[in-house]
Amino acid sequence: MSRLILAAERVRRARLLIQKARDLPVPPDTEAGKYNFSYVAQVKAFLQDARDLIKYIPKTPSATAEIKEQVSQILQEADRANQEILH
Repeated sequence: MSRLILAAERVRRARLLIQKARDLPVPPDTEAGKYNFSYVAQVKAFLQDARDLIKYIPKTPSATAEIKEQVSQILQEADRANQEILH
């Protein structure tokens, strides 16, 4: 049985995943640069994992307004990171 991860820990892990996506080195232009399929897939995977970690937090009755606001900010940050990195 998997152990329960608290909302605050999920928020922290989601932020780390978004940072990992930002820190991923862009392949050289000889390998299609930022349009390299492997690079795009890795970035999208990190961002999707971050979203998946926190997507149900606002629906839990124990989530505070502060945590819900942080989740909203992280979702916006993930979308912004996607635009900055891949477009």
